[in-house]
Amino acid sequence: MSVMKDVKRVTTHVLQEMKNNGVKIAMLTAYDYSLARLVDAAGVDAILVGDSASNVMAGHETTLPITLDQMIYHASSVVRGCKRALIVVDLPFGTYQGNSKGALNSAIRIMKESGAHAVKLEGGSEVLDSVERILTAGIPVMGHLGLTPQSIYKFGTYVVRAREQEEAERLKRDAKLLEQAGCFALVLEKIPAKLAAEVAASVQIPVIGIGAGSGVDGQVLVLHDMLGINHEFKPRFLRRYAELHDTISDAVGRYVSDVRRVDFPNAEEQY
Repeated sequence: MSVMKDVKRVTTHVLQEMKNNGVKIAMLTAYDYSLARLVDAAGVDAILVGDSASNVMAGHETTLPITLDQMIYHASSVVRGCKRALIVVDLPFGTYQGNSKGALNSAIRIMKESGAHAVKLEGGSEVLDSVERILTAGIPVMGHLGLTPQSIYKFGTYVVRAREQEEAERLKRDAKLLEQAGCFALVLEKIPAKLAAEVAASVQIPVIGIGAGSGVDGQVLVLHDMLGINHEFKPRFLRRYAELHDTISDAVGRYVSDVRRVDFPNAEEQY
């Protein structure tokens, strides 16, 4: 919407105004300066420096191995590339669960050392102490419910969450708890669209979905997935907006061929 182009810097307040006015929020992940710069300039409202960097940047099977130092490195790279988007950073596994003082220290390090604007953590009532402790320092917190990838070994699978009534009711309660604690927004991952719409309508704060249908206040995707850099990952909720896997493979292949044939560099490309 043209109204968003006038916003010089997206803040948590701007996201709240977007929900209040029915303007959908567009969020993507980014992990490095060059791509963050492109994403920011293209008009995305918020950038998530996700612990998905563990998968798409480092090649790990899960998000668990990435460290706080590595998240700060990625976040500071993204911050340097952005002028407009709100930048949210995932607190990695092991830096906030069961230890609210540790959670606060982790969040403070991210804010001080990266220059990001907010942190995100996974879970509901079980992480409430950590959420409240971080908020005492004036650090904005985004919640994350539904499929929480840091708990993959507990779930044992990446299937859709909260299909059963008991888990759905718990998710609704957790959403309310996180709102009451002071979270500025929530991510709902891989849950039934009807449930996600109910949650978005039941809380005043923005709700951003990934695999949670269209009845929420915004959407987030992993950049490498939506650009088609990853070919292996094909969940139902993913729409590919480019096929960079093929574009990059073709470009590199042509480069190799040109070097072999001594076609590159040509006369104009030499000093």
